[in-house]
Amino acid sequence: MGTWKYHLLLSAVALFILGPLGGIAASYMNFSVGFFVGGQVLAGILGSAVTYGYGAEGKHGANYMQTMAASVASLCAMSVLIQSMVWLGMEMPAAWQLMLFVGCVGMFAVGVGMLYTPLLVDKLQLDYPSGLAVANILRALTDKRLLKASISKLGGGTLLGALAAWMTEKVAFVSSIGTSAATLGAGMIVGSRITVPAIVMAVIGAVLVPTLREIGWLGPQDPFRKIGFVIGLGMICGAAVVDLSLLAVQAAKRIRERASAKDEEEESWKKVNIPRLLAWVGVWGGATLVVGTQVLNQPVGWLLFGMLLALLFVLINGISFGITDQNPISSAFVISVLMMSMMGLRVPLVGMMAATILLISTSVGCDMQQDRSTGWRLGTNRVTQFRYQVLGVTMGALLCVGLARVFMTAYPALTINQLDNPNAEVGQWGSAMTYKLVGAIRDLGSLSQAVVNALLLGLAIGFIYELLRKVVRGNARYQQYVKGSRKGFAVGWTVDAILLPSPYASSFGGFVAFPVSLWFGAGGIVTSVWNTFSKREEPAVSGSPGEGEALPEDMSTMSLMGGGLIAGESLFFLIAGLIGLASLLA
Repeated sequence: MGTWKYHLLLSAVALFILGPLGGIAASYMNFSVGFFVGGQVLAGILGSAVTYGYGAEGKHGANYMQTMAASVASLCAMSVLIQSMVWLGMEMPAAWQLMLFVGCVGMFAVGVGMLYTPLLVDKLQLDYPSGLAVANILRALTDKRLLKASISKLGGGTLLGALAAWMTEKVAFVSSIGTSAATLGAGMIVGSRITVPAIVMAVIGAVLVPTLREIGWLGPQDPFRKIGFVIGLGMICGAAVVDLSLLAVQAAKRIRERASAKDEEEESWKKVNIPRLLAWVGVWGGATLVVGTQVLNQPVGWLLFGMLLALLFVLINGISFGITDQNPISSAFVISVLMMSMMGLRVPLVGMMAATILLISTSVGCDMQQDRSTGWRLGTNRVTQFRYQVLGVTMGALLCVGLARVFMTAYPALTINQLDNPNAEVGQWGSAMTYKLVGAIRDLGSLSQAVVNALLLGLAIGFIYELLRKVVRGNARYQQYVKGSRKGFAVGWTVDAILLPSPYASSFGGFVAFPVSLWFGAGGIVTSVWNTFSKREEPAVSGSPGEGEALPEDMSTMSLMGGGLIAGESLFFLIAGLIGLASLLA
């Protein structure tokens, strides 16, 4: 351990196996479903198989690998930005130019994320629930029995996902019902309290389509998602107003508590060189501006505005991520679009490039902070972890553009602007994230009254629902009731999933086509049914600190199987696309 050969082994596995696996899944999920599940769990489990022989201290090596792999996945998920540029009609630059720009922004984001780490992770000690889960997983997987069981569940799910994808391609009936193993798997991971609200939103939308057409919010042939995504964006922003207000109060409380606490001597593994870090941010910020203006011919003012917004939202979203495990990228994007519109920008393509800096920065920067929270719990060397993340960003920039080109060339449906062609046959390529981004930015400075009304309606719904949820869920008697009996559990589920659903969860039903909502919802229902009726209990963590504790939720059977379904389907379509491209070239 600690030798150059050790780090070469970890880097090679993370860069060429774990990172691409997570990146392919993230890119595919955003192209198909419209959101992605981070690759930390997958990388943590497979990485632990590599470091198992090093004993308990191998958890640091596994953490380095999952850090690098997660960086690759975060950037690969941004492939939809390139798809958004295609939908907007932008003349695409050469691949190397895009890779250079994405890489510079990613390096800038890594530095910004690291700058805020001492505040958010060390001083405020935010929870970062996913970071805690990954830390528990890496500790738990020093147990050989758990490691084998976890890999077998992931492998089984992957085979099922690939088989389902093959049947979608070969069996007409399976294709006709909109089958998607990845969408089902995503639902299995997040559970029914998240997926059922999406079904409810989609059903309400389908019922209201005739009325929406009658009042002019939809055209004669437009589906609900043509206006549903605007309502959904408003709901996200309305809920974010409530959450960010509460977060500000909680952050202020944390600051007071930490200020009164006695400062402890900083451990060696935590130490970073702040002047060098500031220089890093300055150099890569300058490189981003140079590439953006001289290579991509974008105006320097709006690129600089995107970087300033990134400095703000990496902090705001980082606080949100640390407390609620939610990174409100969509809210940051919508706010940035509205701000650019108020400042007089009228060119969507320029706004898209500026927003690209913001989106990549909030994705990579907040992911870095979560990884540092994992390292903080494990005592992993922070500078070494930073270096692994830098290598991950480099590979991610290459794969981000490469995967976008491969998928869009192999599957031309991805290049169809679904906003302008609502009835186009696009198969499993729902592209909800792209639909959301392009829909928000293409009317920059010229929103129709129908869109304004829909946005205001969504804002009101999101604000009221999230406020009511906070009041209800904050009531001690209510919490005691829902946890005290099966009847209480049923009431709690009904409130969370149907009566007072999360606006973030409900909005998904406005972004995607109706069949996608159903498959997503089905995945969550499968998980809930399994958890309710399964007589087998998940084993406890053993052979590590915290021995005898229950396994993290991320390592449950349904979560691992769901992750496998996503990996299997995404790998199938990538391989099928590559084979198709090779045959065309031949």
